Amino acid sequence: MAKTPSASAPDAAPDTPAGPGKNRPTPTRAEREAARKRPLVPDTKEAKKQARQDLAAARDRARIGMANGEEKYLPVRDRGPQRRFVRDYVDAGWHPGEVLMPLMVIAIVLGLVPNQAIAYYGFVGLWIWVLISIGGMIITSRSIKKAAKAKWGDRMEKGLGWYGAMRTVQMRFMRLPKPQVKRGQRPS
Repeated sequence: MAKTPSASAPDAAPDTPAGPGKNRPTPTRAEREAARKRPLVPDTKEAKKQARQDLAAARDRARIGMANGEEKYLPVRDRGPQRRFVRDYVDAGWHPGEVLMPLMVIAIVLGLVPNQAIAYYGFVGLWIWVLISIGGMIITSRSIKKAAKAKWGDRMEKGLGWYGAMRTVQMRFMRLPKPQVKRGQRPS
């Protein structure tokens, strides 16, 4: 005796969708428009709060990564092995430009003293130190170019001397990315 098709699947309903394709009726135009009108991003207070927290966490990771000198978090001007070499070269030494900002504050305070001689000598001393700092920047720039040329030869990037000279004027604790070497620990 032959089996009938209804005996093989007695509980299967023809209108229940089993997956994508033609196992279900085609949606009407009204159903498709209603499905498109739902918001892609939920507009709730919780979602906005979570987005703010995620953004703050990403900013913190980027700030910490930049301070630690991680390549992917650095701005374009600080990326690359040559820039890292220059940063380490500058951070390994003492430079007269590092104390320029505190001396400017001292000169301003001395300018407020009613005695004109003290104010005058304070500003003259500041300008002398500015000239010493510029001389230190020039010397550092030349030595960076010489060391980079010895290490990389003709593949040396442009602007390494200026990049290093500008870093010498910043106080050590304010430099970004933070110094990765100790003073006296010259890069090879």
